[in-house]
Amino acid sequence: MLLPPKIAHGVADGTVTLAFRRWKRQDVKPGSQFRTVAGVLRVDDVTVVDPALITDEEAVAAGHPDADRLRSMLRDDPDLPTYRVVLSWAGEDPRIALREDAELSDDDIRAIDARLERLDRAGSHGPWTMVTLDVIRRRPRTRAPDLAAELGRERDPFKIDVRKLKNLGLTRSFEVGYELSPRGEAYLARTARPSP
Repeated sequence: MLLPPKIAHGVADGTVTLAFRRWKRQDVKPGSQFRTVAGVLRVDDVTVVDPALITDEEAVAAGHPDADRLRSMLRDDPDLPTYRVVLSWAGEDPRIALREDAELSDDDIRAIDARLERLDRAGSHGPWTMVTLDVIRRRPRTRAPDLAAELGRERDPFKIDVRKLKNLGLTRSFEVGYELSPRGEAYLARTARPSP
């Protein structure tokens, strides 16, 4: 479930507790969690509602000034069911703590090696993890299209791959570009895996 940053931050600080969506079928289930810019959010409840009965109080709890404005922003076919999703903040993004952890044991190094080797094998363009970490190390906060071009890759698939490295706590993203996290720096300092 995608939420605009302002709404995600509202859930994190408790000012937003609801979201309304039109879906062909229910897109999230109670108990599910998802990462946002504000941390991990949890879905507490999902019900189908009549959009005409949404109250101003519910609209404010969803980050809108009133019910009429919320209804005007509901997208898609008006014949689709409207879902009322109750949201709460579940905690910080675990990748944040992970990327700051630079105290890597031998087991940690082996585990990262294994994950990167699996990513390399699953890629459609050959081994990419070490060259991607290396280009980010050499060119921190450089635009993704420029990094991708240096590696002879298209921007969007490159960005998807960098996100996989971020999920392992090895990189962090900025408005422009990326840099290695403390964990990524520590990994590269200790790894024996060569850059292709």
